[in-house]
Amino acid sequence: MNNFQYKKEITVTTALEAVNSNENAAFIAGGTNIIDLWKYNITNPELLVDINGIDELRTIQELEDGGVRLGALVKNAATAYHPVIEKKYPLLSKAILAGASAQIRNMATDGGNLLQRTRCYYFYDPDVPCNKRVPGSGCPALNGRNRMHAILGNSEHCIAVFPSDMCVALAALEAVVNVMGPNGSRSIPFAEFHRLPGDMPHLDNTLQQDEMITSIDLPSNHLYKHYTYLKLRDRHSYAFALVSVAAAFEMDGNEIKKARIALGGVAHKPWRNTEAEEFLKGKTATADNFLIAAENVLFGAQGRGENDFKIPLARRAIVRACMMALNPETQRPGAGPSL
Repeated sequence: MNNFQYKKEITVTTALEAVNSNENAAFIAGGTNIIDLWKYNITNPELLVDINGIDELRTIQELEDGGVRLGALVKNAATAYHPVIEKKYPLLSKAILAGASAQIRNMATDGGNLLQRTRCYYFYDPDVPCNKRVPGSGCPALNGRNRMHAILGNSEHCIAVFPSDMCVALAALEAVVNVMGPNGSRSIPFAEFHRLPGDMPHLDNTLQQDEMITSIDLPSNHLYKHYTYLKLRDRHSYAFALVSVAAAFEMDGNEIKKARIALGGVAHKPWRNTEAEEFLKGKTATADNFLIAAENVLFGAQGRGENDFKIPLARRAIVRACMMALNPETQRPGAGPSL
């Protein structure tokens, strides 16, 4: 690790001033990702600005419109077990608890979760090229070891996937990310926060270098009765998703009034297809209809050899998750239908 300076700030304004005083400065909150990146020599900040003392970012509050605001510094575990989240947004609680380990969830922050970088093997290996780490150097994953890699939204420059579980639920819930910078505050719809790789895979999101996430807003909805988060992985504990599905419905009997489906482990960002959700609106909740929706979600999916299996796996996972979401009893471990 390189030598660095350390400052602790207690307001958003002073934290922004500190980090913008040095072009190679970085914020630190839980530190669960930046320390890994630092150890692997992927990032080398000259100034570390500790923002854990900003109390205004450490709260969960209900909004007048019925929604909820998550402070950026609220820990993942605190969010998952908060009674308001468990009641109004159980999908989010379930997704958070499917991620990482209890120890990491106790340290990781909600704002930091959005800023995780990929866990691609090549990205973490400084001895091989990587367009995300060094733009223009190449992407060995295209024809290399790519079992964990993207089948949707990728480009010839990068096929890495975004690792967060929490963000898959936030995508399904249509969250809004609130940020602050030198020019004031702005709100970013969740669908616009993370980027697809295109020809600039080194840019993970639309947050500007001089901005800070301050909170995440969850809009009011009626998606708390019929939901599930299904995560398929190599082992049950502390593993990244091969494919994950956040599914939630607002129902009228057996008719779908509103559908939300988001995928993780398949793209550079949490993946949604609103056309598939619109197809389900007004339809009867059946496996056949969910299969058609799954085909729409996966339209254009492309494997690269080792990850070809993800396409049929994702198709089955979408149908299974949608069927599970219809019945809260299937939320019990091992109780899901076999499809």
